[in-house]
Amino acid sequence: MSRILALIHKEFLALLQDPKSRFVIIGPPILQLLVFGYAATFDVTDVPLAIYNESRDVASRDLIARFLGSDNFRHVATITHDSEVAPLINNREALVVLHIGPTFSRDLHHNRQAKVQLLLDGRDSNTALIVLGYAQNIINQFNTDWAASQGLSGAPAHLEVRSWFNPNQISRWFIVPGIVGLLTLVVTLLVTALSVAREREQGTFDQLLVTPYSPREILIGKAAPGFIIGIGEATFIVLVAVFWFGIPLQGSLVTLYTGIVLFVLAAIGVGLMISSLAVTQQQALLGAFLFLVPAIILSGFATPISNMPPFVQTITYADPLRYFLVVLRNTFLEGTPFDLLINQFWPMAVIAAITLTLATWMFRRRMY
Repeated sequence: MSRILALIHKEFLALLQDPKSRFVIIGPPILQLLVFGYAATFDVTDVPLAIYNESRDVASRDLIARFLGSDNFRHVATITHDSEVAPLINNREALVVLHIGPTFSRDLHHNRQAKVQLLLDGRDSNTALIVLGYAQNIINQFNTDWAASQGLSGAPAHLEVRSWFNPNQISRWFIVPGIVGLLTLVVTLLVTALSVAREREQGTFDQLLVTPYSPREILIGKAAPGFIIGIGEATFIVLVAVFWFGIPLQGSLVTLYTGIVLFVLAAIGVGLMISSLAVTQQQALLGAFLFLVPAIILSGFATPISNMPPFVQTITYADPLRYFLVVLRNTFLEGTPFDLLINQFWPMAVIAAITLTLATWMFRRRMY
């Protein structure tokens, strides 16, 4: 253990004293912003829609037909009772619930304000806002057509909106928890990817091989700084999210840090694989970005995975960031308990086990 601690101390000194290593901890997040600015899209299509029609008349069916006729909505359920609304949104089976009250048609024909309720899943505030805009356009067109057909000058239908989990539709509540995963991945991956490559480039790797260290001890010494820095990075961003941005942390810290630890281990495994293959730091940096950009785009950080083609959705199952983002957002916004996130924990554990095993094998192979 004393030898491993000495190696970890050496790795921290090499990391903090090297200007290039210090730069990659700060620079890549800025580059990530540029990548997202050009590559990410916020277009929302095929939104799952549930309909709760208590009016059941010509006017209400006309309004529903406008929603179903839109390319932006996909009918997934018909609701007959109030108790069916919450499970659909909680289980993400429906992103939107259109509720038309029993007096809708009567209010229209008596020239009174007819209310329509739209229930949105506010966990993804950006998507909810876009969907709200689609719904408002449909309602406005319905108002115009109805007023014209009845010889009225005003718009009779009024839309009432209620967003769950994010009532004020603050996009920061959706974005900042995702940044915990994004920056943790960037920093952890770069720190570990550059560790062995830096030794080879500086000519000290051969000196390390003649020391009493076993390959396993060397690998642990290389992985430990990335693990510590990754946990520290995630903790810092969580603290900033809660105390600076005021984002509520509804779930438990045990649930949150279980996800953080598993995710960091998976990122370390990928980073060590890249480091074992790279001869120079430049190769390691390029290898890290070769993994980072697809991993971020395929994770659902900015665009819903459900909007991707089916074969791309299959690829996302190998992305640990996909599962970690679910853990982060569910823990922050929903307060989801530990047992309901096990389906997100075990894929990260499997990815971590596979990548760390491959990294160990590749590291041994390159040493001899």
